[in-house]
Amino acid sequence: MNEPVSSDVRVTSYHGGAFFDAIGREFDSLERVADIISADVLDAWFPPSPAVIDVLKEHLPWAIRTSPPTESEGLVSRIADTRGVARDSVIAGAGSSSLIFLALRHWLTRESRALVLDPSYGEYTHVLENVVRCSIDRLVLNREEGYRVDPEQLERHLRGGYDLVVIVNPNNPTGRHVPRQDLERVIRGAPRETLFWVDETYVDYVHRDESLERFAGQSENVVVCKSMSKMYALSGLRVGYLCGPPRMIQPLRLLNAPWAVSLPGQMAAVTAFEDDEYYSRRYQETHTLRNRLTSGLQSLGISEITPGTANYILFRLPDEGPTAQELIERCRKGNLFLRNASATSTVLDGRYVRIAVKDAHTNWRMAEILGRALEQGRDTLRR
Repeated sequence: MNEPVSSDVRVTSYHGGAFFDAIGREFDSLERVADIISADVLDAWFPPSPAVIDVLKEHLPWAIRTSPPTESEGLVSRIADTRGVARDSVIAGAGSSSLIFLALRHWLTRESRALVLDPSYGEYTHVLENVVRCSIDRLVLNREEGYRVDPEQLERHLRGGYDLVVIVNPNNPTGRHVPRQDLERVIRGAPRETLFWVDETYVDYVHRDESLERFAGQSENVVVCKSMSKMYALSGLRVGYLCGPPRMIQPLRLLNAPWAVSLPGQMAAVTAFEDDEYYSRRYQETHTLRNRLTSGLQSLGISEITPGTANYILFRLPDEGPTAQELIERCRKGNLFLRNASATSTVLDGRYVRIAVKDAHTNWRMAEILGRALEQGRDTLRR
């Protein structure tokens, strides 16, 4: 059994959400929602499918007061049928984070060795170091290569023999994506005793066919972690799932809490899978919006922008201007909340900012606020 986490360790990994300071942690200023730009988290810029909203509106009083199916049986069936995998290869949970904590604590011990990307999603480092307390190595991604994951470099690291390898694909905060065929090839050549955890929270922004779900379901050592938060605009409802070999998924059912996904969450997720056309259109719009926001950042003198594929952009501020934290504090005065990406990595210096892609009007507002904040820094330098 793993030892308890000591009281001097931060109990959670920071995930943004500072905009709640402006709205109110007890939601007492919700009227400010329209004025606040929450670009420090990566929630979808678009609303859920109209079909999702309709089913919730029609049945919300009943859904709120009624206990959901215990193990999300209907949702699991819909996931399996939609993704073309066996039902016993799927387990649902209250968002991907609940499944990360559930599975990694079960599979790993303090004696385990894990490999993570750097930079990457900070939740994994937190769980491995502070909860499981196992040893981790970092596959350092290079600034000169735009923080892309080199499959050959990954292959070389795997020779060290790891119990777990975590790959976020597309990666967060960089947005860089490893093509499915390249990743499958690397996994096939790795030691069979190595477990691969592939986080595909943003993969549909690339293309659904880039997912490793079917590959994982037929494997012995690959688990794909999926969130319905960002791709289906269901962040507030907390719906996620794992897909992998039944021998690894089935034991988790004994540990997963009953009623893990709320009834509104299950209803929304099942309905969302029925409206692929709506979401595919939104993903295509996201690429256009990201490209335009990138151009807007460049017009402000920001030239070092990581070429990503999802609904966010990682950029580095020029050396002669404000640091990431200084810029973030200035932007908050204009109700724009951004993420200091430097805090999530040992590689990124203090000048990296991650910004979520929003709708066209909000992107324009963000560029305007950023421009004022950067100009304030230039005025200071002139003095």
